[in-house]
Amino acid sequence: MGLIDIEMFATLDLVGQAPGGPDEDPEGFPFGGWQAPLMNEATGAQILAAYQGTDALLLGRRTYDIFASYWPHQKDGEIAELFNRIPKYVASRGNPDLPWAGSTLLGPDLPAAVREIRGRHEQVKVVGSLDLVQTLLREKLFDRLDLWVHPIVLGVGKKVFDGGAVPTNLTLLEPPVAGSQGTVFLRYGLADGVPGTGDMSAPDRGLGHDSDR
Repeated sequence: MGLIDIEMFATLDLVGQAPGGPDEDPEGFPFGGWQAPLMNEATGAQILAAYQGTDALLLGRRTYDIFASYWPHQKDGEIAELFNRIPKYVASRGNPDLPWAGSTLLGPDLPAAVREIRGRHEQVKVVGSLDLVQTLLREKLFDRLDLWVHPIVLGVGKKVFDGGAVPTNLTLLEPPVAGSQGTVFLRYGLADGVPGTGDMSAPDRGLGHDSDR
């Protein structure tokens, strides 16, 4: 059984829309390309490392179109080599043309299709694709969430968990890594159960009582 690994770039207010460029999602969003000023060589190396072991991409239609217009024309670099070599699976409600070599359209039963490709691959990477991500979050059809939190607040835009969140526990898989410009990389794994509740004044919470009594 392989891993479904979501890779998300977000702001402090968890906006995940159009990080890559001004034309990525031009539907009235004024901050397309917000990630670019916060990138440097160290951050690029960290992102590249996060793709180690990836043997398939799972993409929403919009992200696929953006990638398919760019990556097939890039011949140099590890990301270009990886993206052009591995299979690409596309979630879409329509019947789009998929010109990028190695691309496959998933069937209408998305949860079943995701489970099938999870069984076929070791590590399936989901990149961008906010609508798809929200479906995967809602169905708990993911194993790992790589969240890159950037030190900006936009106040507008589509958020990572808009319309897709259900009560879910996660566990931090490794220590957070902070870049020189304040971007923090967090790697979470899906955990069992749903969030609990409690009383912060209970003796084992460390608040609301005198430990010397």
